Order: sequence, then C-alpha cells, then structure tokens
Amino acid sequence: MGARTGKSAPGAPSRVVETADRVCKFPGRRLSWWQAQEDCEQRFGHLVLGPPDKVLAPQLRDPVWVGQSEALLRKPPLRRTHSTAALVFRERTADRAARLRAPLPALRALTACAHVQWNAASPHTAALFSLAVPALPNALQLRAFAEPGGAVHAALVVRGHHAPFLAVFRADGRWHHVCATWEQHGGRWALFADGRRRAEARGLGAGYPVPPGGVLVLGQDQDSLGGGFSVRDAFSGNLTDFHLWARALSPAQVRRARACSPAPGGLLFRWDADALDVSPSLSPTVLVRFLCPVPTEECPTWGPGAGTEGLEPCLQVRPFLCCYRTETYQQLLDVQLWPGQDVISRVNALANATVLLPDPLSEAHGTLSLVEASSFLGILERVLAKDTASLGPAALLAVMHFLKRVMALEAGEPEPLTGPWLQLGQGVMSVASLVLEEQLAGTWLAVSEVVGGPMALVASVQRLAPLLSSALTSERPRMHIQHRRAGLEVRSLHLREASVGGYTFMLPGGWPEGPGHIHLPAGEVRRLLGKGLSGVTLSHSWFTSSVFQHTLQGPDPEPQAPDSLDEVGRMQRCLSTQVGSAIVSSEVWDTAGELNTAVNFHLKHWTQDFHQKLVEPVCAFWNFSISPDTGGSWATTGCSVVTLYQDSTACFCNHSTNFAVLLQVYDVQRDSVEESLLRTLSFVGCGVSFCALTTTFVLFLVVGVPKSERAMVHKHLTFSLASAEGFLMASEWAKANKVACVAVTAAMHLLFLVAFSWMLVEGLLLWSKVVAVSMHPGPRTRLYYATGWGVPVVIVAVTLAMSPHDYVASGHCWLNVHTDAIWAFVGPVLFVLTANTCILVRVVMVTVSSARRRARMLSPQPGLQQQIRIQIWATVKPVLVLLPVLGLTWLAGVLVHLSPAWTYVAVGLNSFQGPYIFLVYAACNGEVRSALQRMTEKAPAEWGPGAGRARGPGPSVPSQPRPIPRPPGPWEAAQDSPSAVAPPGRHVALRGTRGPIICTTFSSIADPERLTVELTAFKISGAACLHEQESCSRASALE
Repeated sequence: MGARTGKSAPGAPSRVVETADRVCKFPGRRLSWWQAQEDCEQRFGHLVLGPPDKVLAPQLRDPVWVGQSEALLRKPPLRRTHSTAALVFRERTADRAARLRAPLPALRALTACAHVQWNAASPHTAALFSLAVPALPNALQLRAFAEPGGAVHAALVVRGHHAPFLAVFRADGRWHHVCATWEQHGGRWALFADGRRRAEARGLGAGYPVPPGGVLVLGQDQDSLGGGFSVRDAFSGNLTDFHLWARALSPAQVRRARACSPAPGGLLFRWDADALDVSPSLSPTVLVRFLCPVPTEECPTWGPGAGTEGLEPCLQVRPFLCCYRTETYQQLLDVQLWPGQDVISRVNALANATVLLPDPLSEAHGTLSLVEASSFLGILERVLAKDTASLGPAALLAVMHFLKRVMALEAGEPEPLTGPWLQLGQGVMSVASLVLEEQLAGTWLAVSEVVGGPMALVASVQRLAPLLSSALTSERPRMHIQHRRAGLEVRSLHLREASVGGYTFMLPGGWPEGPGHIHLPAGEVRRLLGKGLSGVTLSHSWFTSSVFQHTLQGPDPEPQAPDSLDEVGRMQRCLSTQVGSAIVSSEVWDTAGELNTAVNFHLKHWTQDFHQKLVEPVCAFWNFSISPDTGGSWATTGCSVVTLYQDSTACFCNHSTNFAVLLQVYDVQRDSVEESLLRTLSFVGCGVSFCALTTTFVLFLVVGVPKSERAMVHKHLTFSLASAEGFLMASEWAKANKVACVAVTAAMHLLFLVAFSWMLVEGLLLWSKVVAVSMHPGPRTRLYYATGWGVPVVIVAVTLAMSPHDYVASGHCWLNVHTDAIWAFVGPVLFVLTANTCILVRVVMVTVSSARRRARMLSPQPGLQQQIRIQIWATVKPVLVLLPVLGLTWLAGVLVHLSPAWTYVAVGLNSFQGPYIFLVYAACNGEVRSALQRMTEKAPAEWGPGAGRARGPGPSVPSQPRPIPRPPGPWEAAQDSPSAVAPPGRHVALRGTRGPIICTTFSSIADPERLTVELTAFKISGAACLHEQESCSRASALE
C-alpha cells in the first residue's frame, strides 16, 4: 500500500512556464486523469483549465490532461452500470461447469479476467477456471480459497508448477474483478484484483508454451481433457464477464478491462454465455447488474498543435500541468520565509524523516504506507497538543500538505486491517481538531488564499471516509471517531431496516426531535431500494470550531432572484453573512460511488450578539465548484428553511454535501408603510430643497452680487447640489431602463461628489480667511476649480472603468453597496466631512477667542452672565451659519444603521439644507438685499417720467436718487464706525488711511442681539482693516 506514483515523462522535465495571469508547472510524470488532478491538489494547484494560451502551447510536447472546473473532483469515482448474464454455482457439486466450445491455439502468453462473487461461507480450495490440453491436464489454472472473515487467497498453476497462495481480495460477498497474466518468456506472471496488482514473480512455466487444442472450463478443475471433475475442486459463488487474451495485458489495460472496456487486441474470447457449453445444473443463467469503475468515459486533453483538443480514456496515463494563480505561486515560493518553521523542524526530527515539507512545491520522497502515516500522525498530534499556538502559517500549510498525502493512500487491501485504518482515522481527526482551535483563526486567514481556508480540511476528512469504509465488516459495521472540534462516523446501512422510518444520525449533544441531527428520509431509502440496492455506506462528519465563523465571512450565498422591488431593497440591506452553526456533512455511497440523496438537518445556532440587527438564518451548503481558486463558496440552491426556532433552524436540502446554517445580518428592517412614508418624505424634501437651491442660484446670477471668491464658491455649490437633487428625484423613473439608470447613477455620483468638493472648498476658503490669514493671498481660483470639478470627474471615470458591471445596484439607480464601487462615493464624502468638522472646530475656537478679547476691550470687567452669553453666542452662531454649506448635516447619514430614528433625522436635515442655504445666504444676505434694492431703485429712475426729460441733445446727467433710510443689515458695519464713510448701499474700500482703525465688529460684539460673526458674507468693506493688522483681517473675514 502507498501513495500513487507515476512514470516519468520522457522529454518532459519539471519546468515552470508563466502566462498572463497563471504560473504552470510540469511535474515531469505521467498519471491518469484522476491521479493527475489529485497530484496537483496536493501541491495546492489544479490541472490547467481550458486550452493553453500562446505562451504555454509551444511548451507542450505531448497531449496533456485538461481540468474540468465544474467537476466534483473531491468525490469518489463514478461508475457505470453493467448488466450481463452470470453463471451461478450454488452448491459444490461435480456436475456444475461451463466450457468454451472452441479449442484454443498454442499460447505463449495469456491473460484471463472475470468478475467473481465468492461464497465466503465455503472455505475449500476451488478452481475458478482450468485449461487442459491432450497431454497435460494441468496446463494452466487459477485456484483460490476463502479464509473465513478474512481474504480470498489465489494461486496460479502453470504446467503443474504451483505458485504460492496470496491474498487478492476480501471475502466480503461483493463482486470483485480478478485477472491472471502469464508469459512464456521468463515465466513472468501476475495476479490483479480490482485493478491493482496484488502479486507478481518470474520462473513459473518458463520456456514452454501452452500446447494447442486446449479446453477451458469455468468453475472446475480438469483431471482429464474436458472432464474428470470432483466436488473438492468445485467453485461456489457467481462468475461472469470472463475474457481471455493471447497476450499479457499491461496494468493500464487490466484497469480498462475492469472498467468494462476490454482491449480488443489479442482477444480470444469475449464474454458470451451463449458461446459456452453449460451443464444443465447451471441453466438458466441469471442476469446480474454490477458496476464498472468509470470516473468518466473520456477526459479532456490538449495537444501541442493548434486546435488539437481531444478526449482520451481517463485511465490512460498522460503528462499534465499543475497551474496556480500568480499571487498564489509567489506565496508558495515564499513559504520558507513564513513563521512556523520550528514546528516543521521539530516534527521531522522526532520522526527521523521528512514528514512536513518546508517547501510545498517540492516532491515528497518515497511512498507513504499505512503504518508510516499512522506513526507520523501520532508524532504530529503530540507536537501540536503541546503547543498549538506556535503553529504558524508555514507549519499549517505543511500540515495540510501532509494530510493530503495521507488521503492519497489506497484502500482495498485484501486483509481486513480494521485496527490500522481505525488508528489512521483517529490520528487524522485528532490533528484536524487541533488545527481548528480558535487561536489559529489568524493563521488560517494568512494561508486562506493558498489552501482555500478551513473547508479544505473538511474536504480532506471527507476523503478519509471511503478509506475507513473498506475496513467495515459484518461484525463491525460502524466506526465512530470524536474529538473536541471534529468528529466522523462511517457505517454500513441495510436499506430495508430503514425503509420505514429512515435513518437519523445525531451529533454529540443532539436528539432526534430537536437540534443536532441529520435525517435520511424514508422516501429516499425506498428510492434507493427501487434502484436495486440493498445496502449503502453512510458518512457523517461535524466541525464545531469558531475558526469557520472568523474565516468564512465574506461573499453572501449565491443570490436568489427577488420577487419584488421590496425584496430587492431588503436583500440590499444585508450587512454580512456569517457561519452560525456547526458544519456538518452527509454522504451516501455504494460500490458505485457517491449517491445523491435528500437530507433533513436541524442545527443549533452559535451564541452571537447582533445589537439592534435583524438576523435571518439561511440553510446553505459549501460548493467547491464556485471559485475553485479560493476553495469554493457558500450556495443555497436546493436548500430551504423548514422551521425556524429561537436558537436553532431545521433545514431541507435535495442533495448531500457539507451543510451549515448561515446567519444573514440585516439592518433594522422597515415595513412597506414605513418604506412608503420615507420615500414620500425624501421626494418632497428633495423637491423643496431643489426649488430653494435653484432660487438661490438664480438670485446670485441675476441681482448682480459683487464678484468674490466666496460668491463664486456659493454659486458652484448651489448649482451642483440643485442638479444632484433633480437627478435624484428623476431616478425613480429611470430604473425601468438600464441605460438610463446607469446614466442617472453616474450623473448623481458626479454631481454629489462635486457638491461635496465645493463644500470642502467652502471650508478651505473659511480656513484661509479666519484661521491661517495671509497678508498676500494669491489667486486660488484654479485650485478651487480643480478641487470642485476635476477631482470628482476623475473619481467617477476611474470607478466606471474599473467596475463597469458592478457599478449600479439592482432595483434602484444608485451605486452598488455590495461592491467596492460604493467607496468611490463614501470615501470622498467621509474625507470632506472629517476635514470640514476639523475646520469648523478651529473656526469656533477663533470666534470664541475673538469675542472674549473684544468683550474685555469694551468692558474691562464684564459680568459672568455677560461673558457666558457672549461665548455661547460666539459658539452657536458659526455652527448654525456654517453647517449647511460645510455639509455637516450629512453626518446624520452615517448614523442611520444605529436606529430608524436617525433615518428620519437624515432625511429631514438633508431636505432642509436647500431652504437653509436660501434663507441664510440669499433671503437674509445683506449683499443680495442691497443688490435687489439697487435694482428696484434703478427701475423707476430709468423708466419713470424724469427719464425722458433727462435725455436731450446735451450730455446725459444721471439722476441722483435720494437714499432711503434703513437699518444696517447683518452684513454691514455699524453706522457710528469710523469705517462707515460710504452710504449703506455702496461698497467702498478705504485706501491710503494709515491712522488707527476700529474694526466694525468691535462695536457689534457688545450687543449680543446683533449678528456678531458674518462668516460667509460677500461684503468687502473690511479691506481697510486687512492692510493694517492681522487681527482686523480675521475680523473682516468673520464678517
């Protein structure tokens, strides 16, 4: 017994070829398709998928195996049903035999194969077939006997020379394929059972051919030509599918014969019951059905020439390539630099052998026997049990590589080696439990891209079950192995015993009517009985480590088609999907391989805290075919929730595999009435905000507000925000058309980013005027335009280029929140809000400090209440004025996941942003009001009666309207200030004045009822202060 080895591929040395996104390696061996796939998996790779590209194709010298991405390669090989006539030898009598009608020619070599079902209750030696010639009764025969409860031992006899009896297959009452080969040259002979060579030697009947005219008899020994039968040599059992060749078949050809595809070359006799002379006691023959091991009739290959894809028998040996993602291959090359090398060295030193490979890409030396594997597992178990925490990424990868080697051991030994197989199973499950300790979750994350995460360990344990099943006997029909974090049970089941109530397997601590069990329904059992099966093998494993919870978060189960738009919205509010229960597996198979059956399972949820979240259990299974590079993914096809309990979930799946209950964590859900209310409020709020912003923008353009940096920033902010609100209202009608929806999403993405960018510019401008005052501030218009328009255009263009298919969400026109595209909006918004918050805090500190100094100047000993009132107003005033233009009302949107109330707060604040900007920066803005007043005063002067008389032949003299007295606006200086030398409706910057100047704000700060700080005004009357001193500059900016 050992790990599978293959022949070296001549002319195909081990070499590495790099393609566009892959690295492929030629191992330099020839294997069958299934062996090649297993060999690549041991090295954490896979067979090359699809036709080789232009880089790889020239490197091929022979046809190579090609992988199948959708194949369930981790399952036992499938087999083909074969029905044929069988000879039934019930009792041992001297009158039961079958003879080939045609005599045989001289034979210098031969191969005889048959499917045999040995009667284990008959311990006597018998002849399966015998070949006699006129002068030599014992020319050639195959004799065997069954050891009770043990194996069937067989021996080949040639020209009277008897080979030793050797165990070839187990006496278990099942069908077995037996072959015997012999060659005259050197007397080479071999015995095969179930496709494996059980014995071979030389020197048996060497140098002499079998003479012509021979007679071949099935089920009896010939003491004379065609007769001389006796009871003591009679065969007891069933025999069918006998073939005879005039040559010695190779091992590959023997495997093809076992697969019910006998090689045609040199075939003397193909099984045909009508071509036999059958004794009356054997008539009539019985039609039997047995299964031929055919993993797939033919497997894909690719040749060195262009377009040379083809199909070849999967049992044929071919060269192959193991391929990796470039990132994975680089990680495998760097494994020797990873932590955990001390554990590898310690295990190898204790074993005095290379058990754990430091380099996972290297070749393991020699074969691994059952005894060696059990011994090495014991050493590994002791090292890990002593210090599990020291298992670094390199050691964990080496452990997984070793477990894959152990799983490559071949079962089917003729001796019932129950003890060694059970010891092997105990070692594997113990190591699996140790590497699933919670403190190793970080280590699993470090190697997840290479090994595929902890589900790769589950797959390895599943491969252990068929190995253990080969050691099951009628005396011991069940093997149960349990450890702290993992367990496995393999048992034989007689279907008729479970045809009424089905079969229930219970996990540790579970009970049949509650959580903790897996149930095979009685209907499935009866369906298997209807297929002609009498017994099956069941395998159940379970894993209860929180490592799965930490490492298998990420992609949600494969999406289901939503039934409605409400369902779409509900799906899109899913925050995460977590493993919420133990992971269990259920498999059913017979001699043909795995059988697909429906199962019910009931699992308890792990205790988890999801504060103010809705948690919905989902029944799912692990699909290895999804994302094979990453080891698979959760899927829900065919699985459904049967019953929900407070702390457990009952599920049904129409197939058997690895199951778990996943917990989908949703944000606090809203019913349809609440959804409709929020939709209405949002639409109305957007409409009000849109009208207010549009009015503000039109006023800025029409009334002739004096040009300044702040006026320019206000115009761009109101335009972009109004446009974004308009597209937001139109998005409900655009979602019916895919192209329109993408266009609206891109427009909203751009305009909202532009709006936030100009909010950032508002903050930067405020900082430059209040905090970091410069005596000679150069022109910053280009910088503001680049920030306000250039950066958003770049972000939207890059996002569309990188995620063209994942850009728009399903069900509505906005960015997909389940992909990284949403960060192209959330990231810049969070940056702007953070920056503007810091700016606002600093501005408030400046205003409070300035208010305190001015209060002391006006009143050297102000009262405590007056100080508190002045400082509170100096704090509240800038916050109220600046919140809308700095976008800080959007901070409420970050808190909507905490409570439904925050959703209404966010809708209200964002809807009020437009009206607030209109009230503060248009309706109550002194500059806007002054410009409107000038327009109203100018109209009567130009179109009134005096306008016509003013025109004449002489030069026109402009009329001088009489100023209308009015109280000073919030943006103007006090009338008694020395700087107030111009009429209220004019804007005059005093130049050339070098005497001491009292800033207007000083007079107003004494009266808290006056507007103290004008943070975003357009007025430039404080320019004179700017040329005198920095403090006055700050005061003017605050105006």
